[in-house]
Amino acid sequence: MNVSAIVVEYNPMHNGHLYHIEKTKKLTNCDALVCIMSGNFVQRGFPSILDKWTKANMAISNGVDLVIELPTLYSLSSAEFFSFGAVSILDSLNIINSICFGSEIGNINVLQDIATTLLEEPLEYKILLKNYLDKGISFAKARNLALVELNRDNKIMSENISKILSLSNNILGIEYLKSLLLLNSSIKPFTITREGADYKDENLHEEYSSASSIRKYLKENKNINILKDFLPLEGFLEFKRLITKGYNFSMEDSMINYIRYKYISGYKNLHNLIDVSEGLDNRIYKSLEKSFTYDSLVGEIKSKRYAYSRIGRILCQYFIGFENYDLNSLLKSTPNYMRVLASNERGLKVLKEVKKHSSINIYTKLPKNTNTLLSLDIKATNAYSLLNNNIR
Repeated sequence: MNVSAIVVEYNPMHNGHLYHIEKTKKLTNCDALVCIMSGNFVQRGFPSILDKWTKANMAISNGVDLVIELPTLYSLSSAEFFSFGAVSILDSLNIINSICFGSEIGNINVLQDIATTLLEEPLEYKILLKNYLDKGISFAKARNLALVELNRDNKIMSENISKILSLSNNILGIEYLKSLLLLNSSIKPFTITREGADYKDENLHEEYSSASSIRKYLKENKNINILKDFLPLEGFLEFKRLITKGYNFSMEDSMINYIRYKYISGYKNLHNLIDVSEGLDNRIYKSLEKSFTYDSLVGEIKSKRYAYSRIGRILCQYFIGFENYDLNSLLKSTPNYMRVLASNERGLKVLKEVKKHSSINIYTKLPKNTNTLLSLDIKATNAYSLLNNNIR
């Protein structure tokens, strides 16, 4: 059985995602497609606009055969750990033949070369990286500058690296490749050229609009008929239904209210979170005293060193209660379970193959005894339910 995999968030699912599914099937000639998906919180640092069960069923309706949840610990981590969590689960299934991801460059060989350099980290690269970080530059930008300087004698390569590493899907693709190399995985990587608007683009465009632009439109408009051209039919109908129910499309603002209450109640333990470096916790506390929306709060906190998405992830982690866990130990370990969110008949056949070839625990429902990683997912689901008063 030729099984391919994709890593997704679907916040929300749109035409670009349908293109990804279609091209993956053609490129890999797979018999079945497995999707590992962020649950109720996504890597950009937001609550998902739709709950994980709705997203999973929508994926099954649009060409995916099996949907596995990416544990919340990884979905709310940097690109490096997000990718490692997804790839390590897929690799442990022992039945995945290939993985396909979108990238702006669409060239697997170039991305593979960069991934190899980043994984091996030659001494000169480490020195350059430290020099840029010491100047107060964010890690992502410092890494880019270090790689450009490392290739300064090759003008063409230097210019290409700078452009490649300025684009989000290229960066994520490189992290997938690093994880495959680190795990010595037999999974073969493929990439397709990403179609449509950049994820930061908040304007609607013909055929392929970004998830950001769709979320922005949903927050600002009650008449959403225009979105019919950008969404799978199931998604469009679901959003129309939710609007009639008074659904909250600005969950991140509701989340800030809970975070502010947590702060004024004396829970000042942000320093326990991995991404909170010295001084950042106090910066966040001060901003909580004068900011009342997600955008204003993140805008107040972010700086050259602290990127928007990093701040968003910290806020989501604090909301859920990550600070009460030993995150360093969890991130260094490999997940020993997979949680199934949705499947069709073909997906059930994939699960049978997993049982034959892997010792990973398969959860189709919550077990009586949960491990730490799974308990975080449960906390995340409970926290998420506060943001919409369980309107379904």
